[in-house]
Amino acid sequence: MSTAPEVVTFGCRLNAFESALIAERAAAAGLRDAVIVNTCAVTAEAERQARQAIRRLRRGRPGAQLIVTGCAAELDPARYAAMPEVDRVVGNGAKLLTRSYGGAADPTPLVNDPIAMRETAAHLIAGFAGRSRAFLQVQNGCDHRCTFCTIPFARGPNRSVPVTEVIAAVRDLVAAGFAEVVLTGVDIGDYGRDLPSAPSLGTLAAAILTAVPELPRLRLSSLDPVEVDGTLLDCFAHERLMPHLHLSLQAGDDLILKRMKRRHRRADAIAVCAELRRRRPDIVFGADLIAGFPTETEAMFANTLALIAECDLTHVHVFPYSERPGTPAARMPALPLPVRRERAR
Repeated sequence: MSTAPEVVTFGCRLNAFESALIAERAAAAGLRDAVIVNTCAVTAEAERQARQAIRRLRRGRPGAQLIVTGCAAELDPARYAAMPEVDRVVGNGAKLLTRSYGGAADPTPLVNDPIAMRETAAHLIAGFAGRSRAFLQVQNGCDHRCTFCTIPFARGPNRSVPVTEVIAAVRDLVAAGFAEVVLTGVDIGDYGRDLPSAPSLGTLAAAILTAVPELPRLRLSSLDPVEVDGTLLDCFAHERLMPHLHLSLQAGDDLILKRMKRRHRRADAIAVCAELRRRRPDIVFGADLIAGFPTETEAMFANTLALIAECDLTHVHVFPYSERPGTPAARMPALPLPVRRERAR
């Protein structure tokens, strides 16, 4: 008896959004008895877990077609195509297309040049079964080149969904019964820079709150401190914009931030948190932090540790530094793995 395709997701909220779309597209293509693994490439551990899951899934579903997609598949399609468990590899540029899941299994990776990507999913998801919260992709890609990161090469350049299309999608989600919409993307703080009139993320949030008064809750996913402008600050005065912000901080030492090629400095993070807390006393902050970046001394690490208290972070998502092949950071003097793991702990 044939069954609908199963999607196994690794990584970020954007991957969760796209996995729901992938499930819809694969079902529309008539794909049955298949497992699709949507991978992440942010760390070597994320890739290891995906490969481990692929082998486990093959043992558990020996007759199913096994398809691998996502950022890891985009960056190294040959590696996944060479795995004996894998029947098909689909890159990021093709994974939201119905036709990518039709026809017989094809071992040739379906991968395009990510730098040439221009499309952005302005798609509405009918799924998210059993949830009150829906993720909505408003942006994809990244124009920045942090020294530790390969995501721009997996996701392509910054590209945004027009404000009117986002508002229409939010209205449809509210009509479908969702009480909360989370705006997500690879770098949502860069939202709108590629659009006519260059609307900012704050402009988009304000437009949604005004145009869709029936939406009970709006939430933002991760963004850089320098991307919190005056318009966005003003939005947090609105009770329907959730008093929560997850900041992509990565480090709390200025020299390490410079070597990471980040756009903010330690003082920027502290200032943003203080100003938002002044305007919205009930706000809470989370943050991404990398421990054991190349050249990080004990004093530099202490600065990052102290930043948790100085910004009063409620939740931290900590990564021990992981070399990504081809990145500038991978050529910097590395710290021993035990040191990275201990600092992460």
